[in-house]
Amino acid sequence: MRTLLLARHAHALVNAADATSSIPPGAGLTREGVEEAEALRAGIAGRRIDLGVATRLRRTQETLELALGERPVPRVVLPKLDEIRFGAFEGGPLQSYREWAWSHPPDAPCPGGGESRADAAARFAGALDELLARPEEVVLAVSHALLIRYVLDAADGVFPSAHTQPVLHATPYVVEADAAATAAETLRRWSDEPRFADA
Repeated sequence: MRTLLLARHAHALVNAADATSSIPPGAGLTREGVEEAEALRAGIAGRRIDLGVATRLRRTQETLELALGERPVPRVVLPKLDEIRFGAFEGGPLQSYREWAWSHPPDAPCPGGGESRADAAARFAGALDELLARPEEVVLAVSHALLIRYVLDAADGVFPSAHTQPVLHATPYVVEADAAATAAETLRRWSDEPRFADA
C-alpha cells in the first residue's frame, strides 16, 4: 500500500440512538448516513482506489458500498479494523461507556469481556501492518471513530488521549504509507506502556 484513505462510517442507527455497538453485524445506516456515503462517493470520484476495506460491522460495509458505487474495485473485510469491544456497555448509552473510560487507565479491561484501549491500539497497529503489506497502492478503508483518531494522532507520533477529538462521518483522511508505518509503531509502543497523553 502506498496511500490509505481512512474514513469513518456514515451516520448509523446506533449514532442516532447515541448507543454503543461493537458486535457484528450491528445496525445499518440512517437516511442521513446514506446521503453522507453518497457525498463521500462524489468527493473521491477523481481519486484512484485499488481496494475497498470495511470492518465486520454493517455500517462500515454499507458506507463502503455506497462510496465505491459501480467501481470495479475489490472489497475485503478486515476484522482488526473493528470497533473497540464494549463488553458490559454493549447496546447501552455511549455516554455511560465514556464515563467509565474517562475514569480508568488505558490498560483496564472493559467490564463484561470488553477490550481495553491498550489492547485495541495493538490490534489497530496490526491492521495497519496488514494494509501496508497489501499489493494494492491506494486503499479506501472504512472504520470507526476511535481507530481513526488513534491512527491520525499516532501518525504524528502522538500517543492516544482519554478524551479523544471527534472524527467526522464519511470524511476521507489521507494517510501515506510512511505515516501509517509511524502510526503502527507508535500504537505498539503505547500499548506496551500505556499512559494517556492528557493524563
